[in-house]
Amino acid sequence: MLETLLPILIFSALALAVIGAVRRVRLWRQGRPSQVDLLKGLIAMPRRYLVDLHHVVGRDKMISNTHVATAGGFVAAAVLMILVHGLGVANPVLGGLLLLASTSMFIGSLFVARRRLDPPTRLSKGPWMRLPKSLMAFSLGVFLITLPTVGLLPQGLLEGGSSWLLALVLAGVVAWGLGEMFFGMTWGGPMKHAFAGALHLAFHRRAERFGGGRSTGLKALNLEDEEAPLGVEKPADFTWNQLLGFDACVQCGRCEAVCPAFAAGQPLNPKKLIQDMVVGMAGGSDAAYAGSPYPGKPVGEHAGSPHGPIVALQGKALVDADTLWSCTTCRACVEECPMMIEHVDAIVDMRRHLTLERGKTPNKGAEVLDNLIATDNPGGFDPGSRLHWAADLNLPLMADLKQVDVLLWLGDGAFDMRNQRTLRALVKVLRAAEVDFAVLGTEERDSGDVARRLGDEATFQSLAKRNIATLSKYHFLQIVTCDPHSFHVLGNEYGELGGHYKVRHHSTFIAELHEAGRLAFAPWKGGRVTYHDPCYLGRYNGEYDAPRNVLKALGIEVKEMERSGFRSRCCGGGGGAPITDIPGKQRIPDMRMNDVKESGAELVAVGCPQCTAMLEGVVDATAEVRDIAELVADALVERPNDPALEAARRSATTTPAEEVTV
Repeated sequence: MLETLLPILIFSALALAVIGAVRRVRLWRQGRPSQVDLLKGLIAMPRRYLVDLHHVVGRDKMISNTHVATAGGFVAAAVLMILVHGLGVANPVLGGLLLLASTSMFIGSLFVARRRLDPPTRLSKGPWMRLPKSLMAFSLGVFLITLPTVGLLPQGLLEGGSSWLLALVLAGVVAWGLGEMFFGMTWGGPMKHAFAGALHLAFHRRAERFGGGRSTGLKALNLEDEEAPLGVEKPADFTWNQLLGFDACVQCGRCEAVCPAFAAGQPLNPKKLIQDMVVGMAGGSDAAYAGSPYPGKPVGEHAGSPHGPIVALQGKALVDADTLWSCTTCRACVEECPMMIEHVDAIVDMRRHLTLERGKTPNKGAEVLDNLIATDNPGGFDPGSRLHWAADLNLPLMADLKQVDVLLWLGDGAFDMRNQRTLRALVKVLRAAEVDFAVLGTEERDSGDVARRLGDEATFQSLAKRNIATLSKYHFLQIVTCDPHSFHVLGNEYGELGGHYKVRHHSTFIAELHEAGRLAFAPWKGGRVTYHDPCYLGRYNGEYDAPRNVLKALGIEVKEMERSGFRSRCCGGGGGAPITDIPGKQRIPDMRMNDVKESGAELVAVGCPQCTAMLEGVVDATAEVRDIAELVADALVERPNDPALEAARRSATTTPAEEVTV
């Protein structure tokens, strides 16, 4: 009887899974077109799944090993089960492999069950609580029905006579497992992420992220296409592979655990936001959501549809506007996501609609955008005063020199009295190293970073194109800046608009100067120092070593905070968050300065004017905040007269290099 039932169960489950897959694909295809090489993506998918994805999952060894056992065991067991019990290709070798695969899956399911006994708050509950039982049912059922195949049980034990009841029980267990693993994979349930996740990796909108690559620049809007929406108003305005990416969410809550806005009690939870997009794609409400809600916003009050608004003009829709404006765009959620979902892209896409189509940028947002349009800087300062802080420095101008080795990009910190100290220190360092540099002076405009993060793509592109036109008049080898936001935008986002430059953050450039013997420092005699990784230098651009190398060269042994490197906590200054100023239960910079306090450091070294402003704004802070350039400038001593080093320096400055010309 069991031999007759098994093929029926297996192929019925497969048929239902195929129907569910077609239905799921139709939901994704509601989105806008996206150019993807489907065949190339499918071919690359196994490596992306086994290497790139597990590079992220592998940060938690226990979870990584559990996933290998359960997922790997399931894939092998499913294929072998179809061969052995579905198609009747039964032999001891295949049967033995099937026993091994199902055993691996069962062992993995035990670890899943252990984790679900007392799950972390970040994990979604509800249907996910039955996942261990479903994994056990499938693996144990397949194991038992395969024993006769390898001769460990008599072939006729489960057939006829008094064994019919045992056969029915086993068939029921197998049906349960098949239902969750195959049917639930495409129709909905805890295993949905396996189907959607594999295709998401194949058709990812940022294929450059795979194979060790990095892709963090926002995608430009085609403002000349009158038919294309300006941002995302409704779920169907996302591209189809973005909708697919939302469906891949495993609801592990790793994004929730690292989100600074969520920790501060602001109304944002990246996991909930992604699930709301899934609800909108399929239509319905968030009442069935079984994870942590947005702080201060109960579950069950929001609903939407594929062609309905995500944010309502009045009343409730899928999400409230302040949820979107709470994001600092720190990219911690993206960095931690084991399914490589792009939360920040989605948030900025939705902001673009609110800003460009509705003019609904909260608090000081509208004022800042007006200032950028009128004065080319967010503070509304007189553009002619950009160099007033350097009246005594006699800074060389690009307009006079036309060609230099280094273009020093000042950024809008040139209008801030605190950051002017950092710029003066950096100028001192460059002159000590005899760097051939110049500045644009009043020709420099805001890079457009804050406009773009606030959703004003039009103002960003206007500023970017005017900066690109200015830079095209001059010749330089590289751009150096102490602002990671300008560093990121100039290096990673201007290229799509025609501006291709070699850009260095000042910490990287200083590290290179010291390594080349062009800087010498007095030994550090201060107290304990920690280093705060700026989001737009670290997570966005992967630069973690250079600032620490500079501090090491100063004789400083960095006392690392618990959250540092790629897991550094945001200061709260990015994404226009200080401008939109969505309230929470506490301030993000206060939390970060508490991290500093727990490290025991008396000084926190930074490499970003935004971070400096946010951290120095903390009341009753226990540590001083200093930019790396300031620490270096204070430690400068005269270099020893080394003829070999001098010859190397002259050679480096006179040897032709790859010149950047626009």
